[in-house]
Amino acid sequence: MSGSRKAIWAVVGALVLFSTLAGAGGLAMSLYANHRQKAQPQTTPVAKSDLARFAVGPLASLETPTELKTAPEYMFRDRNGTAVRFSTFEGKVVVVNLWAMWCAPCRTEMPTLAQLARSYQRNEDLIVLPINVDASPDALADARSFIDVHEPLPLYSDLKFQLPFEFPGKGKMPQTIFLDREGRIRATFSGEADWNSPEAHALIDALLAEGAPPAGATPPA
Repeated sequence: MSGSRKAIWAVVGALVLFSTLAGAGGLAMSLYANHRQKAQPQTTPVAKSDLARFAVGPLASLETPTELKTAPEYMFRDRNGTAVRFSTFEGKVVVVNLWAMWCAPCRTEMPTLAQLARSYQRNEDLIVLPINVDASPDALADARSFIDVHEPLPLYSDLKFQLPFEFPGKGKMPQTIFLDREGRIRATFSGEADWNSPEAHALIDALLAEGAPPAGATPPA
């Protein structure tokens, strides 16, 4: 082979090698880009309830579900031992508070629940509903004595200690749940809070305003 042909074939070989390397590099870059795209977490905007605006200050950890579920048709009992269900209070806004004597934060926040009940005592559309979940008759007797010094709070009980697991808090104590007039779970809070705070009042007022009859309206006969 002449010197000129060798030179030509050397150039062709170099071009083929360069083209091969360039193609492999492009493929590698493409695979890397695809991997990065798949590896990066997909950020989907989290839907929030319109009540999420009240998750501020002492209520910063308030949960406001967008999927509205009706309160469980679970039976608990009033002071006299009569069976009660949440559907009994339909048409009212209900502040459910699950508490026990062995739960120190439950006892600490109880005076604020009593203050809340007194603040809305003239509004028949709000029910403050503390439900004791101590699991023995003796503990329930202690709970009765305790709640009696926090007027005007009533005594309700669940000796099976099941209700804390029926709500989104799944056993957390204390646990406070806000039900709207249709008996739906609109907000939940796990832990101690000041339930007579301006933030709590604002949340309750918003729920009371939903479905409330217009001012001056005459109730149906």
